[in-house]
Amino acid sequence: MAAPTLGRVSEKGTREEEVRAAELIAACCLATDLGMGFPFEHGLHATLMAHKLADLLGVDSETASQTYYSCLLAYTGCTTDADLSIQIFGGNRTASITPAQFGSRVEMLGGVVRALPPPGLPPHRRLYEIARRLPRAARFLEPHFVALCDVAEMMAERLGLPPSIHRMFEYLTERWDGKGVLGRAKGDEIPLPLRIATVARDAAYQRLIVGDAQAVDLIRERAGRAFDPEIADAFVAGAAEVLAAADAPESVWEAVLNAEPGPRLTLRAEKIDRALAAMGDFADLVSPFQAGHSAGVAKLSVSAAELSGFEAADVGRLRRAAHLHDLGRVAIHPRIWQKPGPLSAGELEEVRLHPYYTERVLSRSSFLSSLAEVACAHHERLDGTGYHRGVTAPSLSLPARLLAAADAFHAMTEPRPHRAALSAEQAADELVREAGAGRLDADMVRAVVEAAGQPAPQVERPAGLTEREAEIVGLLARGLQTKQMARALHISVKTADHHIQNAYRKMGVSSRAAATLFAMEHGLVSWGDLGRIPAAGQR
Repeated sequence: MAAPTLGRVSEKGTREEEVRAAELIAACCLATDLGMGFPFEHGLHATLMAHKLADLLGVDSETASQTYYSCLLAYTGCTTDADLSIQIFGGNRTASITPAQFGSRVEMLGGVVRALPPPGLPPHRRLYEIARRLPRAARFLEPHFVALCDVAEMMAERLGLPPSIHRMFEYLTERWDGKGVLGRAKGDEIPLPLRIATVARDAAYQRLIVGDAQAVDLIRERAGRAFDPEIADAFVAGAAEVLAAADAPESVWEAVLNAEPGPRLTLRAEKIDRALAAMGDFADLVSPFQAGHSAGVAKLSVSAAELSGFEAADVGRLRRAAHLHDLGRVAIHPRIWQKPGPLSAGELEEVRLHPYYTERVLSRSSFLSSLAEVACAHHERLDGTGYHRGVTAPSLSLPARLLAAADAFHAMTEPRPHRAALSAEQAADELVREAGAGRLDADMVRAVVEAAGQPAPQVERPAGLTEREAEIVGLLARGLQTKQMARALHISVKTADHHIQNAYRKMGVSSRAAATLFAMEHGLVSWGDLGRIPAAGQR
């Protein structure tokens, strides 16, 4: 894991938060691995190869820097047009098209044809599907390549890269011989960093499929065609060094961050938030039904957190976690997100894994890993029926509980392939039912519903506890004595004791320890006004 994110001292003497742009861009690269179906960290390996190749070519520091970032972000448009591609391609595009994308026209066509029919069909049916789908594929490719370039350019800019880098992505799909689908440039018209990154990316993928020796042969064969011959020749001559660079004995993550050419780019304040919002939007591109989901959940979470009296720093962390919470969604095939009917058991298992994939991406970065506890718990439930960990109330912080409620509410008010969107009123009613069943935190549900502009709901507490009794139990579980509860709630000691006894009777317990267990199981610990708990010195 990278060293902790540092800050700098501002002119006012306060420490400003600062994070390396490479840390966020490399995390985005991990997400594109998931979206493309590559092995995890494949993009990082390719970047180390590109870095070494640039070194062998003796390029200047600016070109080396541009090569580094462009290689990390080469597939950042991988979620583009996913809803359309699944209607055309029944097979695996990565396995069929990616190996041939820099080959001859015949090889490229062969890759497309192999990706058209769904797997497992008899020969006559395969021919029918190819004939039916091929015209649509031909119409799809050019606008799709335009979108790939547009999305990559926009993502690079939002992730904090300067114009000299993000504007290069206009030529992302071009070939040295000018026979790219878009035909925007050829030869030296293609930016040198892209020409280097393209060779490294293709070599990194080919070695996965056919091994090192054949990967080198393919790069040699494609010199002067898809690839700049000088760069391809440098790769072939130094293949042992370039390939070895990808096999760093240390952490690949650390190796990539250490390889970043100087001066290293850093992000601060709103630029950090803009980059994280871009990562959320990248995930939402996987389906038009998800468009705007992460940004909407972030906005709703912030409003609800402010209503709940969260500290400003906690509100900021919650907003960032909300932008990132669905990043792992890209690892699940778009066909599942687009399915109009019920999911099979196997498909449900895949869906249940998307918070896990979010965690895998965020865990590499010291900065992002600090947001993972909240971001990856949006499908957890207080009673342990959620996913992917199935944890219960004691393991879920207040921000995690709020994000779970905000995500559920926002998702219900969005249309999905299998259902229409619920109205805000219907979503609020459903959220209240979830709280009443002990799955969502009642106070967080109330805050989310209010933040969404709906009347504050009355939520049924477990065991028939009243609002005051639930509050008393929450404070009791925090270790307060009867006098402290009375002081915190501005009631008499006698009244506080009366509430305690009533609560014990309803919960069917007779001790503080049992009451505490009940409170943790049902999410009552957070229901009290924690801001009113007396400090230790007041005991």
